[in-house]
Amino acid sequence: MDSFLPNLILRLPLMIVFCLLVVPCQSQQANTNPETNWPQWRGPNGNGVASDANPPTQWGPTQNIRWRTALPGRGHSTPVVWDDFVFVTAAVPVGPKLPPKTSGRPGAHDNLPIDSEHRFVVIAMHREDGKVIWEKTVHQTVPHEGGHNTASLASASPVTDGKHVYAFFGSYGLFCLDFAGEVVWQKQLGKMHSKHGHGEGASPALHNNTLLVNWDHEEQSFIVAINSANGQEIWRKDRTEVTSWSSPLIVQHDGITQAIVCGTNRVRSYDLSNGDVIWECGGMSANIVATPVSADGILYVGSSYEKRAFMAINLTGAKGDITGSDQVLWSKTRGTPYVPSPLLYDGALYFLTHYQNVITRVSAKSGNDEPGAMRLGELGNIYASPVGAGGHVYITDLDGVTQVITNTEIPRTIAVNRVGESISASAAIAGDHIFLRGDLHLFCVGQ
Repeated sequence: MDSFLPNLILRLPLMIVFCLLVVPCQSQQANTNPETNWPQWRGPNGNGVASDANPPTQWGPTQNIRWRTALPGRGHSTPVVWDDFVFVTAAVPVGPKLPPKTSGRPGAHDNLPIDSEHRFVVIAMHREDGKVIWEKTVHQTVPHEGGHNTASLASASPVTDGKHVYAFFGSYGLFCLDFAGEVVWQKQLGKMHSKHGHGEGASPALHNNTLLVNWDHEEQSFIVAINSANGQEIWRKDRTEVTSWSSPLIVQHDGITQAIVCGTNRVRSYDLSNGDVIWECGGMSANIVATPVSADGILYVGSSYEKRAFMAINLTGAKGDITGSDQVLWSKTRGTPYVPSPLLYDGALYFLTHYQNVITRVSAKSGNDEPGAMRLGELGNIYASPVGAGGHVYITDLDGVTQVITNTEIPRTIAVNRVGESISASAAIAGDHIFLRGDLHLFCVGQ
């Protein structure tokens, strides 16, 4: 395995969305092509790829760092980008220290205690220079749960349609803000009680005027569709699931818009118009984290906890329970992803092995190894999902080291880059820029 790639491959654990009247000013309609931006978790097409981007492959403290801006608090949420604006969320501890509390749930010994109030903030920065345009506190409270010691209280990524930004803080609210930083509407969905008190993380998905939120936890789970214009519920469906951290994927196929959500018991496809289940498929592990990807009528979904499972599902003709049917085109039980979501790039599927510094590249169509598993020798534990642009794949580990490999049948390492602080959030790529959210700063990489 290492003989053809001396420097290559990975490792991971748990954690595991704007127009001002002053400079900078833009028209909200200035860019009608979302593919030149990074408007949501996993990018414009939900597959981790910025198809029109050509960012640098090398950077460091004195090379290709256009700017870095200090952040007021922690978060694992991915930045989202629309034209001149970069949006990021954070949770900021404030006020006097309180007697620490934990969830008291089994497994909570791994959790961070909550010992202060937190501000939940949305921040808009200028894309060219990183200056803060506005910072808005949308909620402030003492969190009822903390999270795993590797998690954050701002792990869900925002999403934007170029007119508004929708920031989701789970138990602490869903907020619609305009590009001037004013709250248009807000919605509280209740208190989530996560498995072992390990925290929350699923990001919302947006299609036209419908926001989709997955609310899987240890009580009654549900999925809800919300009108993005006013915050009113369109439909809500209960789910027979326990805690998951997987975000919905919205796919249009055969004239129907499907909302696909991966859970412990089933991968399910919902008709986005009314919430009816179109198809479902069993076979995943518990503790679902990775978000599916899809292209050319095929869905790719993987998990890894007490067992390993990865499947390619043919969406054409999928109806009812398709578990074990011919709709499952191929499957794998080795090297499957846990926290990082897979990357689907020009017919190649990349996914990281549970808790190991190993990445697997296969043909998305056939599932055949091309070349299969490879060791990312320069990296350690990996929380961030891989991203692709300009013929390269970017993989960032917890130490803030990014290994860049070629998107070729036998990948080769192009560069190993460092920013000098921990990174848990997945990268965002827009145009010639890469946005890396560290523990302390947001970095813009570009020439």
